[in-house]
Amino acid sequence: MIFWHNRAKHTDPPSGALAGVGEQATAIGQLRQRCEQADFPEHVLRQAHGELERLDKTDPLAAEYGIGLNYLELLLTLPWRKHSPDIFDIERAENLLAQHHYGLGAVKERVLEHLAARMLKCQEKPRLLIVDDEEIARVNMCYYLERQGYATELAANGEEALRHIEGGAFFDIVITDLKMDTMDGMSLLEWLTVHAPRTRVIMVTGYATVGTAVDALRKGAAHYLTKPVQLEELGKTVRDILDRRRLHQLGRGPVLCLAGPPGTGKTSIGRAIAAALGRTYVRVSMAGLRDEAEIRGHRRTYVGAMPGRIIGEIKRAGMANPCFMLDEIDKAGKDFRGDLASVLLELLDPEQNNAFIDHYLDIPFDLSPVMFLATANNPGLLPEPLLDRLELINFPGYTEQDKLAIARHHLLPRQIAANGLLSHGPEFNDSALTTIISGYTREAGVRGLEREIGTVCRKLARTILRQGELQDREISPDIITALLGPCRFRLEVADGRDRVGVITSLVWTSFGGQIMFVEAQAMPGHSQLILTGSLGEVLRESAHTALSYIRGNAALFGLAENFFAEQDIHIHLPAGEISKDGPSAGAAIALAVISLLRRQAARRQVAVTGEMTLTGQILPVGGIREKILAAGRAGATKVLLPLRNREETLFLAGELCESIELVFVDTLPEMVEHILPPSA
Repeated sequence: MIFWHNRAKHTDPPSGALAGVGEQATAIGQLRQRCEQADFPEHVLRQAHGELERLDKTDPLAAEYGIGLNYLELLLTLPWRKHSPDIFDIERAENLLAQHHYGLGAVKERVLEHLAARMLKCQEKPRLLIVDDEEIARVNMCYYLERQGYATELAANGEEALRHIEGGAFFDIVITDLKMDTMDGMSLLEWLTVHAPRTRVIMVTGYATVGTAVDALRKGAAHYLTKPVQLEELGKTVRDILDRRRLHQLGRGPVLCLAGPPGTGKTSIGRAIAAALGRTYVRVSMAGLRDEAEIRGHRRTYVGAMPGRIIGEIKRAGMANPCFMLDEIDKAGKDFRGDLASVLLELLDPEQNNAFIDHYLDIPFDLSPVMFLATANNPGLLPEPLLDRLELINFPGYTEQDKLAIARHHLLPRQIAANGLLSHGPEFNDSALTTIISGYTREAGVRGLEREIGTVCRKLARTILRQGELQDREISPDIITALLGPCRFRLEVADGRDRVGVITSLVWTSFGGQIMFVEAQAMPGHSQLILTGSLGEVLRESAHTALSYIRGNAALFGLAENFFAEQDIHIHLPAGEISKDGPSAGAAIALAVISLLRRQAARRQVAVTGEMTLTGQILPVGGIREKILAAGRAGATKVLLPLRNREETLFLAGELCESIELVFVDTLPEMVEHILPPSA
């Protein structure tokens, strides 16, 4: 008896273990119930059932058990079929853009055109084709569906349906009988799957069997109904298919890429687009991301694995159709850990993103309802296949008048409120704001301007706490200088003097337009051309082209034929720590050399841009608006532009050219007349 008593004592499971088994069963049972109640797509439900079966056989103390629980929680949290309704109101969108963004007229127009086309496509009356050899059946379906607001056409068999489609008509849905003379519904379905893949097919039959239903669905049918057709059920099926398509249509199409210098309002325009559509706004910064797993997630076999940023942000948004901003897309890295551009290709391609695979999730997630947007400072850094999937909207830099209005109506009120100055009422006059704009910032956007205004407001707040009140509520330029110190920037062109061999050139970078002085110097030597200033290959070739043209046309410019025989010429572009490249400085280099060789000072207040050929032709260049803005900021009074850029300037705002004379030239000798004053 003692033997059996001891054996029982050693083999009975402890009460804690029994409790653990019971808790495990309860937890799995609750998860199973939640999965059954969740509105999962079929493939997600299968995955959840498989995970539940694995958990049922796993020790609760094992690490895999916790991993499985976390995975199921993710499945239950993701918005597989939860969509926010879209707001199709173009006037509301226009008002939102106007309220929060000053200027940017061309950008707003392009964004509104894009939204209008998407909205119109979604609001288009759906077209249905009803194919049935029974006249009563097709007439009844036609009558019911037309009363629901659909445009319908009728066909008595598959061949007649094909004549409709091959004649150029597009149908959103084809409702076809299975058994028909001449061409049956299954043959029509197979033809549509190949030649009209965007058309959805609802199969209707009075010979319903499990085999025919499965066969039809495998061949691409969207749904399968039995005769006699319940019209309410048919209407619900049609609505469900069209609702899914409408969600996908707003997300389909080219992805808008808002490109321009920092601080010009790209991200805030994206936020306004989301608000105009009534969608949740999601933003992911791509700057500095180098690991593909940041986007696509880690596989669950890794310790601490998580879904990628895309699935993670959609989970946080709680909607399957957010407005998703991929910020700073041009700064995504590429190294041994993966190529983010390849992931973005799948992400932004409407033909692929309906089955996006996250490594952690490991099942397809439909991203086609998502409206993707992107921003970039320099879209030229993007790979060509990715750039091909983007529709660029270029953000220009702001004029000084634009910055003054933005500071007055947006930046200043925001900083006064943020620094507790509302009750003390400092009043900035226009001269004070202009002093900040021109003396303490040098940028295409307004981010630095807001930073400087914030600095002034914080110093005023400190003064109030120290003195009790402001002695003078009107903030003048003198007060700005006292608070911020001496001006950091001056008008490089207006404040300088004319010099021999120095030309004011205009360049265009990812940060907007800038001026760059091209310097030339000669010294005794043996016909060498020395180039310094971190010049790229294209810029070096431009310098050689300029020198060759001048040597071949020395008499035209009053130079000796052998001017290069016993001397070297040195071309330098200042700011040597910055790499420079591009063809637009070719004309400036040629002018600097001519000024040097003629010992004639070049007009500093005349800025130039243009690519030069070996025959002296001046070719068009890009970034004209930004270059004119840069010339104005630097104090230039005249800008020489290629003749073929004339049409581009016709669309520029009037205030852009008020203080600057634009002169269009076709050859280098024409430029010389404006840059080098006639000899006395």
